[in-house]
Amino acid sequence: MAKKPTALIILDGFANRESEHGNAVKLANKPNFDRYYNKYPTTQIEASGLDVGLPEGQMGNSEVGHMNIGAGRIVYQSLTRINKSIEDGDFFENDVLNNTIAHVNSHDSALHIFGLLSDGGVHSHYKHLFALLELAKKQGVEKVYVHAFLDGRDVDQKSALKYIEETEAKFNELG
Repeated sequence: MAKKPTALIILDGFANRESEHGNAVKLANKPNFDRYYNKYPTTQIEASGLDVGLPEGQMGNSEVGHMNIGAGRIVYQSLTRINKSIEDGDFFENDVLNNTIAHVNSHDSALHIFGLLSDGGVHSHYKHLFALLELAKKQGVEKVYVHAFLDGRDVDQKSALKYIEETEAKFNELG
């Protein structure tokens, strides 16, 4: 059998859909692309949700999609792995977290938590912070300070107030 050249071409975010409304790709004059697309085998892959190791309905991104293509299998993302560890209790037995809290307690210090505060899910989720606050409470940490980075790329631009209010409510709930 003769060898034939093969190309893997990833058109990240190319919006290959039938509807013309708001679809610059569909409306564009692209004769070369259309010829290749119609002449050679193509496929589309799902790059979000469970197909790439994210929770159902969670949007993916370039990093997630490329990692799964390169691996040739589902690569469970940090969001999914951390969610699962919270659900099954492993999160609360994490040696690094528990050793950090033990250090804080043994030095009568404050626990400072720096991180993104949103429910975007691509780079962070506030429920992970809440689990950490619960762990600190269970371990008797007296002083906890959250230094939040806000208004990320994967949430609405002015959504920060909602996350701050939810975090304040969590602090009040925990006492």
